[in-house]
Amino acid sequence: MGQEFLPVSIEEIRASGIETPDFVFLAGDAYVDHPSFAPALIGRVLEAEGYSVMLVPQPEFRTDDAFRALPKPRLAFLICAGNMDTMVNHYTVAGKKRQSDFYSPGGRTGQRPDRATIVYGKQLRRLFPDVPIVAGGIEASLRRLGHYDYWSNRVMRSILIDSCADLLIYGMGEQQVKEIAAELAAGRPVSEITDVRGTVYKCRELPEGFTREGTVLPPFTEIAADKRTYAESFALQYRNTDPFRARMLAEPYENCYVIQNRPALPLSQAELDAVYELPFAGRAHPMYDKDGGIPAAAEISFSITSCRGCFGACSFCALTFHQGRIVQARSHESILREAEKLTRRPDFKGYIHDVGGPTANFRGPACAKQLTHGACPERQCLFPEPCVSLKADHSDYLALLRKLRVLPSVKKVFLRSGIRFDYLMADPEREKVLRELTAHHISGQLKVAPEHISDTVLSVMGKPPHRVYEAFSELYSRITKESGKKLFTVPYLMSSHPGSGLKEAVELAEYLRDHRIRPEQVQDFYPTPSTISTCMYYTGLDPRTMKKVYVAASPREKAMQRALIQYSRPDNYALVKEALIAAGRRDLIGSGSKCLIKGYEKQTKSNHGPSNRGQSDRRPNRPSKKENQL
Repeated sequence: MGQEFLPVSIEEIRASGIETPDFVFLAGDAYVDHPSFAPALIGRVLEAEGYSVMLVPQPEFRTDDAFRALPKPRLAFLICAGNMDTMVNHYTVAGKKRQSDFYSPGGRTGQRPDRATIVYGKQLRRLFPDVPIVAGGIEASLRRLGHYDYWSNRVMRSILIDSCADLLIYGMGEQQVKEIAAELAAGRPVSEITDVRGTVYKCRELPEGFTREGTVLPPFTEIAADKRTYAESFALQYRNTDPFRARMLAEPYENCYVIQNRPALPLSQAELDAVYELPFAGRAHPMYDKDGGIPAAAEISFSITSCRGCFGACSFCALTFHQGRIVQARSHESILREAEKLTRRPDFKGYIHDVGGPTANFRGPACAKQLTHGACPERQCLFPEPCVSLKADHSDYLALLRKLRVLPSVKKVFLRSGIRFDYLMADPEREKVLRELTAHHISGQLKVAPEHISDTVLSVMGKPPHRVYEAFSELYSRITKESGKKLFTVPYLMSSHPGSGLKEAVELAEYLRDHRIRPEQVQDFYPTPSTISTCMYYTGLDPRTMKKVYVAASPREKAMQRALIQYSRPDNYALVKEALIAAGRRDLIGSGSKCLIKGYEKQTKSNHGPSNRGQSDRRPNRPSKKENQL
């Protein structure tokens, strides 16, 4: 068993009897020794393989001093920007600097640079020119090939080039980092490590025989200059994200090719169990205690990851590009061992906050063939209708929850990560499932994500028709009323997604009016790297069909769409009125029972635009006392 925490200094490395670490790992997040944090997970995986790792969380980047003081690792530098893309972490969708950073001590901002992967990589390359550099994490993974960058409003090169790294790991990196470490330890030059699945590398010429196994994408110069070519290239990338069906991809640049190997194969259940049962401390490093700890650590402190991957494949989600569409799940025994470990902690109060992953109620592949043939490249599992091969079955998940809730010291097991309601409705036993969840695992609010109510918008999002959510809401309402409990749904809603114009935004506002829902938080669509929706936002084309898609690109229209969702707020009055007039819906202005706003402007402290409170982050919409129990 390893140390309680990975060494964070050369003194700690040497105190363990090692003069030089095998790997020095620079991370953009503070150090939380929990499997939800990539540096801790990868560090523990390497430690279990017998390698020494020195973790350097949030190094001072404004001068070279901190980098010069780093020991030269025996095998390689590893770099990871953190659990979020640094630009998403630092800026709201409106381009404003965020006021806090949940992944830094005390929530302080400014502890890492913008585009941390690039900054760390360049500094290391300049100061340690002969040491291999391997980049990984969500920022590197989703920027592995040419990609549209919302913050600079241009197509950027593969981050492998701009970071000066030798190799890039994409996806969940346990297998890749073990293979790379073994090759480096055997003395193989990093320039020759070109055959590891789930990695990206550079070369001057296409590998011999590449045309038999790979596809050459349009050159970077062409995707940067032409939006249609960019959409075509993105479509090729999207269709090659499955580890069983994907081909190698090559993106030509002026002086080199960037080669993406096939994705890594899914971990077996035994392999996944082994990863999550490594000796994690389960908390933030004590060096942060004086700062009040790490806010993000509290969010996951008493939560358990049960699965990874998602076959939902929503257009605005990057999971297809990062974790993949094949769901991998831990065994009941492994999860129960982790739960029992949680109950022995002195600060455990009897509540397990969540048991899930990207989607709590996914516990295995969508169908049996995915484990041998992969996910279908031209079809989705749940959209527009559940596939006939879909295995919609919650029996395993319910069995797991039953075992957890009878553990000694466990009072309640909650589902904080929410459920996929369309998958639940596809289960013939849906009523039985929902009754058990409401009886034992929902406390007041259940998170669900209808996102919108317009079928026009939902089809672009890759979400089911609105009637599916309506059917779920009716079932949930009936079951909660019969139980005598006051339970609500917390519906996530998104404004300004591609496909949504003012007409669709007004339809959503009318739905909220009719159902007496007043969301406290609104998610404005955020174009993040490597999603279908971001490609649509940039190009105005759906890359899957190459059909045109309406995009609300102007800040004014985006503000109006956002304001319509919160039409009852006085400070949104002027924007809502402007939106209704622009949409030709003056009938919704006045004193009638169906009107959204009065015909005169309310006197408020400010009516010049929408409040920015909480509108760039997805957070629960708390139901008011007047809301229906949806």
